[in-house]
Amino acid sequence: MANPSLLILAGDGIGPEVMNEVKRIIDWFGAKRDLTFDVSEDLVGGAAYDKHGVPLHDDTMAKAQSVDAVLLGAVGGPKYDDLDFSVKPERGLLRLRKEMDLFANLRPAQCFDALADFSSLKRDIVAGLDIMIVRELTSGVYFGEPRGIHMEDNLRVGINTQRYTEAEIERGARAAFDLAMKRGKKLCSMEKANVMESGILWRDVVTEVHRDYPEVELSHMYADNGAMQLVRAPKQFDVIYTDNLFGDILSDCAAMLTGSLGMLPSASLGLPMANGRPKAMYEPVHGSAPDITGQGKANPIACILSFAMALRYSFDQGAEADRLEAAIEKVLADGARTADLMGPEGGTPLSTTQMGDVILSALDESL
Repeated sequence: MANPSLLILAGDGIGPEVMNEVKRIIDWFGAKRDLTFDVSEDLVGGAAYDKHGVPLHDDTMAKAQSVDAVLLGAVGGPKYDDLDFSVKPERGLLRLRKEMDLFANLRPAQCFDALADFSSLKRDIVAGLDIMIVRELTSGVYFGEPRGIHMEDNLRVGINTQRYTEAEIERGARAAFDLAMKRGKKLCSMEKANVMESGILWRDVVTEVHRDYPEVELSHMYADNGAMQLVRAPKQFDVIYTDNLFGDILSDCAAMLTGSLGMLPSASLGLPMANGRPKAMYEPVHGSAPDITGQGKANPIACILSFAMALRYSFDQGAEADRLEAAIEKVLADGARTADLMGPEGGTPLSTTQMGDVILSALDESL
């Protein structure tokens, strides 16, 4: 039987640094757990532009379509700020999402107990937090037409169109309900049905899909109230399903509940391939962090947890994903901290590589 295939696109900024630690984790699973992957690597974002003049080469896109999963680091940086919009590094990421049809973005927000005091909210509000935001990823205002900037009565006018089809809403809703069935059987759908027709359709379709999931408790909430509730009482939620724009905003809001963007992974899933696995791309939530690039300060945990999500959702290795997540929880409980996790008590932070070292040691101890 062929080994599962994984395409690594480390990207820009701290992407290569954190990805190096993931590659060490992948090697550990091959050596210690007889779980071997066929790994290939390529360029995306600014790195691809520097070599090819485009943020994603067609050959790389073809590779991404052929593998079992893509693991991406980060894209972008100030070096590329003045590029034409069509070739900015972020366009490579958006092309991957669109052409792989990765319509369901899973953004967990989990607060490890050892880091509960790092949140900007009080410990009792965030301790034990474990929610999942499912964001529709391939439609909505980021992709709708017409779009652009044009002149109207001698003034510049910027246009972006919020557009959703019934089918686009439904397939994301089914992904969200399926997740809710495996978790706490609660789903909150967020939109703006009070002022947007697309929100009315969203609420109608989600309600219709709910008929196929009678065990799930469904609620609806306006997205602006949802943002407020996330910082007021986030543990009221289990799974949240929302559109591309609101999902972008709400998931970043939820991310900060956990104390650091350097801790948060994500998965983007599409339709099943011939082998039954969904097309998938996994990436940390943090950006390219150009202010710390090359300094060994980056926290690799979000990227490592993204690989744990790949183990769970693409490779049917839930027990090994649990093992990796438990190792991370252990090192945090033992006091291991990168610079972004240093509290007021101070101390000497671990480097990116040192954090990888202690996680590998914890994995050894798990055997």
